[in-house]
Amino acid sequence: MIEHSSHPGGDRPAPWTRRGFLLTAGALAATASTRAAAAAELPDFPADITPYRSAYRNWVGEITADGLWACAPSGPEQVAAVVNWAWRHGWRVRARGSSHGWSPLTVTEDTPSDARVLLVDTAPHLTGLALDSPTSVRAGTGITLEALLAYLEAHGLGVTATPAPGDLTLGGALAIDAHGTAVPAEGEQRLPGHTYGSLSNLVLALTAVVWDEAAGAYVLRTYQRDEPDCAALLTHLGRGLVTEVVLRVGANTKLRCVSRTDIPVGELFAAPGTGGRTFASFLEESGRVEAIWFAFTEFPWLKVWSVSPTRPLTSRRVTSPYNYPFSDNVPTPVADLVGRMVSDGAWYLAPVLGNAQYDAAALGLVATLSADIWGPSKNTLLYLRPTTLRINANGYAVHTSRDQVQRVVAEFTDFYRERLMAYAAVGKYPVNGSVEIRVTGLDDPADAELVGAQTPLLSALRPGGPGRDTAVWLDVLTLPGTPHAEAFLREIEQFLLATFDGTRVEWSKGWAYTDRAVWSDEEVLGTVVPASFGPDVWGRAVETLDRLDPHRVLGNDFLDRLLR
Repeated sequence: MIEHSSHPGGDRPAPWTRRGFLLTAGALAATASTRAAAAAELPDFPADITPYRSAYRNWVGEITADGLWACAPSGPEQVAAVVNWAWRHGWRVRARGSSHGWSPLTVTEDTPSDARVLLVDTAPHLTGLALDSPTSVRAGTGITLEALLAYLEAHGLGVTATPAPGDLTLGGALAIDAHGTAVPAEGEQRLPGHTYGSLSNLVLALTAVVWDEAAGAYVLRTYQRDEPDCAALLTHLGRGLVTEVVLRVGANTKLRCVSRTDIPVGELFAAPGTGGRTFASFLEESGRVEAIWFAFTEFPWLKVWSVSPTRPLTSRRVTSPYNYPFSDNVPTPVADLVGRMVSDGAWYLAPVLGNAQYDAAALGLVATLSADIWGPSKNTLLYLRPTTLRINANGYAVHTSRDQVQRVVAEFTDFYRERLMAYAAVGKYPVNGSVEIRVTGLDDPADAELVGAQTPLLSALRPGGPGRDTAVWLDVLTLPGTPHAEAFLREIEQFLLATFDGTRVEWSKGWAYTDRAVWSDEEVLGTVVPASFGPDVWGRAVETLDRLDPHRVLGNDFLDRLLR
């Protein structure tokens, strides 16, 4: 046996210092103080779970709450114990993953520190991963998408599309039907285990905390995808708490991603039938397209992914994700402009900022050799780190037919540009970020390859009207606090709702605009959004979620207004 000695080279104790003593004493005092406060404010809290004070901050910091109580259950059973404690003591429970969202689905604005709101952090412990079969994976809902995709890649598996940020937790992504960008290219067939819809459409089974009338308590229950109640939990908006899921997955693919910044707006977003290098032409060729159009610029950043089993001669092989460092780390010229606009109110610099962002992308793609990259799917699909510029975003999914995608894009971009120029003509600059356009399929339950699979009730990709097989996702991004943004984005929203009757909101982003606020238009909240799903679907979702949580432990004031 080799023993560790206390002489040099062994594990020598750190020398005593007065500063170290005071720091240790302070930490112990703080811990004792927290325990005392917890005992007073959280009576009878489960003894095997340690509560702590925690601040909540959404992605852009516009929804914050200081000093809320939080805990990190070690497993699903402890999650159920926490929910039961909250029910008995009149508290509400909010699951928290990475807080990478905009809308008030987790915590509402102006939530006071003494609110009876308990945050349940899923990321520390609900992170189990195991193959359930050769074509399915069992995952805790606190796992990040990056960790999940890396695990799948190691087993030769993957997904067709995913959101760009890898820090999203799986539970958060499923709660709001997170998506990427993908439809079948010309002649392409869906691979077994894959979907062109949302990640929610891959769920085979899920375990959730629900009310059990016979037990008189909240319990863990596993729902199979073919059970009717599962349909409401597949996209629950935070009105449920899912601890574990089983996902259908398929063979991984190698993807090539080519970026271009040389196609003018007038050509890429042209009216249908004009020919040339249009958005729809790239969609037909590859099926996987994303356009990022910086405000007041003429050339969008176009990304085109294509399935490529072998590396094309001109492509750079990438062995990890996040291959656009100029996007993840804000360049100094961009940061300086943002600082002037936010700190000094120099919002008139929006055109300068837009062009600076375009320059950073165009030059960065060349400097980092990332204009043409190739590798396992996750390495080109995940490209956004938390260090990127944090900016507000609205979001909508326009349901249409595949052959009408170019029309939707052209009419939207024409209206957006006309209104942006009209605002600028009177000295108003409501947008200083970009427009982002993606295209997906819808949530076809057959993709789960399970007889009787339910369609997610509240997914924005739930199939709707006849002939609609595609969704065009439209986002407008602008800095928090930008003057006139709400009024401008209200015009955008009203245009989409009036022009395309297949429009649904993107749950995690901005919608229901008044001239001064977001998530505030009562007609959109109470009438338009429910109508976009239809009264039967909306009513079934609300009824199911209320029955599974009749005491409304899993909710907040905003969800109470929305889901009624």
